[in-house]
Amino acid sequence: MMDWISVTEQVEPLEGVLLDSALVSDMQQRYEALSGNRVGKVNFYTPTFKAYATSEIAGCGKSAWPAVSITGGDCKLQCDHCKAKILEPMLPARTPEDLWKLVNEQIAGGAQGMLITGGSNYRNEVEYNAFYPTIRRIKDQFPAFKIAMHTALVDMDIARRMEDSGIDAAMMDVIGAQDTISQVYHLRRTVDDFEKTLEYLVSTSLKVVPHIVIGLHYGELLGEWNALEMIKRHVPQAVVLVVVMPFYAPEHRPFVTPDSGEVGRFFMDARAALPDIPLLLGCARPPGRVKAEIDSYAVMAGLNGLAHPSDGMVELAARLQRDVRVTPACCSIAIGDEVMAIETEDAGLQIDIEQIIAQERARKSPVGALGGIRIVTDSQPTGGCCG
Repeated sequence: MMDWISVTEQVEPLEGVLLDSALVSDMQQRYEALSGNRVGKVNFYTPTFKAYATSEIAGCGKSAWPAVSITGGDCKLQCDHCKAKILEPMLPARTPEDLWKLVNEQIAGGAQGMLITGGSNYRNEVEYNAFYPTIRRIKDQFPAFKIAMHTALVDMDIARRMEDSGIDAAMMDVIGAQDTISQVYHLRRTVDDFEKTLEYLVSTSLKVVPHIVIGLHYGELLGEWNALEMIKRHVPQAVVLVVVMPFYAPEHRPFVTPDSGEVGRFFMDARAALPDIPLLLGCARPPGRVKAEIDSYAVMAGLNGLAHPSDGMVELAARLQRDVRVTPACCSIAIGDEVMAIETEDAGLQIDIEQIIAQERARKSPVGALGGIRIVTDSQPTGGCCG
């Protein structure tokens, strides 16, 4: 088999992207030793391919996956990487009545699911208690409407209430370093509280999709490997990895951009630790050349999904002999892609991937499609882009 650095040199959109050759070599050796149900499969969730998709996604637009905050833009924690700014563009629904009205309006407008979240109290809890009956009502009235909930920290009773409400996916950040909890989140909770939350959630029938935010400690990797160990002890349905994007960091404690090579090493370790669990690289990661580096390492490490990948990633995966699928990710927020990853991980609209690769290559030179490289597509469209 050709060495992977030589493979990357054939992918024209990666020209000028600096990859660590020693890391790539290590990735190749470790990948070839992997075994597991998820190894070798990759799905790209991207709007790039919408023009090639069937008419079944034509009506899927910005409103397909609205994000709803039950606290509007309010949050007590004011974490250093967010400062509650992520809540501001979300649709507010501060009362159960507001939520019921909003969901009916969104469904009438074509919405297929939503993220429900909100600002935390000082204990990193989102106070959903008054909303559970309305969520149950929504699921009873509109069973096909998907609801993903950002849980924050919970106890067993709250986990059961979430289960009873009928939500489709429970999502939480798993933090493995006490200093990060104290300094970045300004939170008087422990690493054990995060592990207990994961334990409680996976003990229910909920689909649990924990997130690891790589570089959460001011751009440095600190508790990520411990978070991975926690997930190994309480196995969920899927895991989402994102790379911190601290647009709202305070001037007195800025974040550095995480080192792409270290991020790649973590991808490698995550794949080895969870060979039978879908691993998805979510939308959040730094832009520019570092994004192309991170995405390349994600493909080589064997992650199962990339949301909004950099140019050249489909070709790279094909040249590395992966089973490639493409799902048009026309959802408005990252969470839509993430729920798709567990709802339709083996689906995806049938698309002429070779034509798309040829289009990518034609940007700089008229190179033809990649003949002879095995690419897997699905011949059965899913009937919609968001699961």
